[in-house]
Amino acid sequence: MSRVAELFRYPVKSLQGERIERATVTKTGVPGDRAWALRDDVRGEIASGRRFPQLMGLSARLLGEPTEGNRSPPVELLDSAGQRIGSADKDVNAWLTARLAHAASLWPLLPADAEAHYLRAAPDAGVDPETNLREMFARLPDEPLPDLSQFPRELFTYASPRGTYFDAFPLLILSTGALAELTRRARAAGSTSVFDVRRFRPNVLVDGPADGFIEDAWCGREVRIGTAHVRVEMRCPRCSMTTHGFADLPRDPKVMRSLVQHHGGDLGVYAQVIEPGEVRLGDAVEVI
Repeated sequence: MSRVAELFRYPVKSLQGERIERATVTKTGVPGDRAWALRDDVRGEIASGRRFPQLMGLSARLLGEPTEGNRSPPVELLDSAGQRIGSADKDVNAWLTARLAHAASLWPLLPADAEAHYLRAAPDAGVDPETNLREMFARLPDEPLPDLSQFPRELFTYASPRGTYFDAFPLLILSTGALAELTRRARAAGSTSVFDVRRFRPNVLVDGPADGFIEDAWCGREVRIGTAHVRVEMRCPRCSMTTHGFADLPRDPKVMRSLVQHHGGDLGVYAQVIEPGEVRLGDAVEVI
């Protein structure tokens, strides 16, 4: 039986997150996860680390716990030089704009009916769709692109499911075995890439055999994690964010080359929450 090895939440989309010891998982995932996001004030779109790698050099921590009536409690931001600022500070948008060298603003979660807030911006003029997708998913011309038909259809119109700042689904689950196996395969192929969990931003890291991808077999099945009941929807196609450098991790395009070569460019699985429940470190993870 597998067990929960680590739990994470990322208070601001694309920023470094925080480890936690327990969470009461709800239909919208781990409370406080992606509770805030930056908005690209030039394009008029929710920003992510795919377009702004600088975001991944910033970290965030919640200053209070979320409640049903306040899903976006105050948050503190920290840059690599140790400079801090709070979400309530009147200069927070100028602080972020300076670090991105691009006009940006910090936003809490808005209701799902605030459609204009969640809309994708128009594609860049003069860039064909395939080129744009290859840049987003860090794929070379001879590498296959992900099957986009797997994703919720609303993501073709909106930057995230409305009312959330998730990329696709509320939970991302990854196993220690998958990280170990990809590191082993990369080494055998002559790469020095390290598959550090921080590059892949899971909510739940599960103990797993060192030579396998146990989470892949959960796709289309229901899994109990602690007392929470989830349905695993699909493998997670990885994007350019996994190759960026931040903290003590160097920029490493070979991470994606290894992912494509050894696991189809995917790592971890996305899940929906069917029944809310408590999840703690060491809790059992089992297929229902």
